[in-house]
Amino acid sequence: MYETADELHDLQTLLDTSLPRSSEHLRSIVTPGERTLTASQLTSVLTGMCTLSVATVTARGEPRISGLDGHFLHGRWVFSTAGTAVKVRHLRARPAVSVAHLRGDDLGVFVHGTAEFVSQDHPDWQAIEDHLTAHYGSSPTSWGDDIAYLRVAPHWMVAYAFQPAKLLADVASGDA
Repeated sequence: MYETADELHDLQTLLDTSLPRSSEHLRSIVTPGERTLTASQLTSVLTGMCTLSVATVTARGEPRISGLDGHFLHGRWVFSTAGTAVKVRHLRARPAVSVAHLRGDDLGVFVHGTAEFVSQDHPDWQAIEDHLTAHYGSSPTSWGDDIAYLRVAPHWMVAYAFQPAKLLADVASGDA
């Protein structure tokens, strides 16, 4: 868990304000207090590399989705990819992005936000670089000539857990 107290507060506020703005159908499934996670619980679950589905939009307004390695750092999804990837071209032109992380029926984290490119002169770049390098054993920048680092600035986030107590117990025991 990398989140500061202020970041946890902001994440909790985002979670608390997103679900009420959701559809009636979603609220009938993601029931507050029953099938949700707090910010603190969510950050304890989203450790290490998480497979993400990242949705972008073409110039013609057609949706595109792809899978990526994601890392939840400071209350935001972070990922890297080839700078020549189609999703990078989409996000440079249209930074609106949706991200989902699913673990079977046990966990679903859904985010809508804006993609932010994190270049080497960005104040947070080194911390992201250090995390990714520690995880992968090499810097993503060594994987190609043009590697893009991105972070999602969320404006909506819902965290669903079918059985929160079981999920948290599995995480605590190393089974999740």
